[in-house]
Amino acid sequence: MSRSAAPLSDDGQNSGRRPVGHAARRGAVVGAVAVLLAGVATSAGAASGTTPGDPVVTGVTVNSGRDVIVGISRYVVFPVTVTGSDDSGLSFVDVDLKGPRGGFYTNDAFCETATACTTVFSVKAPPAPGGDDPVDLANADAGTWSVDALVDANDGGWVFAPGVGTFGLKRAARVTVDASPEPVAKGATLTVTGKLVRANWDTYRYAGYAGRSVKLQFRPKDSSTYTTVATATTSSTGALRTKVKAVRDGYWRWNFTGTGTTGPAKAAGDYVDVRP
Repeated sequence: MSRSAAPLSDDGQNSGRRPVGHAARRGAVVGAVAVLLAGVATSAGAASGTTPGDPVVTGVTVNSGRDVIVGISRYVVFPVTVTGSDDSGLSFVDVDLKGPRGGFYTNDAFCETATACTTVFSVKAPPAPGGDDPVDLANADAGTWSVDALVDANDGGWVFAPGVGTFGLKRAARVTVDASPEPVAKGATLTVTGKLVRANWDTYRYAGYAGRSVKLQFRPKDSSTYTTVATATTSSTGALRTKVKAVRDGYWRWNFTGTGTTGPAKAAGDYVDVRP
């Protein structure tokens, strides 16, 4: 089970939430890790043990290379795989995921092969009722997270690689669409509306996403491909509205490509029957 540490407030305090430190194991190694975690370094590097031929960390893959997108209620479970090498093979890994405002998630696991070690994390916006770690995500946590890895080899060697990788932890978004009138005469004007909202991790609700550029796309009835025909900007409440000419039968949708803190969203196509 992953354990989530509370992000820090602007004054560096824990905002009343209980932090979770690095997993306690192998005293001397933990001491070295604790010192390194006290800083906020995110550049790649490594601190090794003293055994000849210490292991090497070559990379990390988070969520199969995709952003981690979290809504307001459900757990999002994703893997973090650290790869590396050692003459004796890799045996164990501690992984810390560090957020943009100081908090972190931590987990550990035995390596599944001599060159790869996978941990699995669970992330949720609201805290779990009655859970051991009463902490939660806040809107300020959305953005780029870094990965630190402490890897042990079977022969006792070890390496600590801070900032070995990064990934996006983003707020989920949703968008709706409605094209009217339906049906419509060929050549007449269609009004296409909708609304873009995103998860608010502070209130555990979805709220309008203002000032965002969203693509209006059309797919003909006999095609599987959408084409962008217009672009609109959301209002202060996340509302979308534009007018287009009705040419032929097909589906209309809004397509939001996402931002550095918010995931993408596509509406299900709204079919419009265009009559001669």
